[in-house]
Amino acid sequence: MTTTEAAEVTPEPVGAAEPADHDHGVHGYHKQKDEHLKRLRRIEGQIRGLQRMVDEDTYCIDILTQVSASTKALQSFALQLLEEHLRHCVADAAMKGGDEIDAKIEEATKAIARMMRT
Repeated sequence: MTTTEAAEVTPEPVGAAEPADHDHGVHGYHKQKDEHLKRLRRIEGQIRGLQRMVDEDTYCIDILTQVSASTKALQSFALQLLEEHLRHCVADAAMKGGDEIDAKIEEATKAIARMMRT
């Protein structure tokens, strides 16, 4: 594989190798799915803009400014998704009771920890 081919390989998302054991019903973000997809497409455009800036040899500080904006947009999206998860999935588990609430709380806590590391 050439260097160019290696750069064009899209990495697999983190955690994609093994599917998580989650129910496949309606998720908390379902009602805002179109809105979320629109936001993600906007973020994707920001990332493509970063690629273009590098390709065009844009001043490094200008690129860093755009990296910061893209990072903030992703963090904002993640926070909204987390809130929807808590309101829907965790609240639903709390109503059902039993071991499911403990599992959902642990899952949410781990997600928050991952977000804090970034």
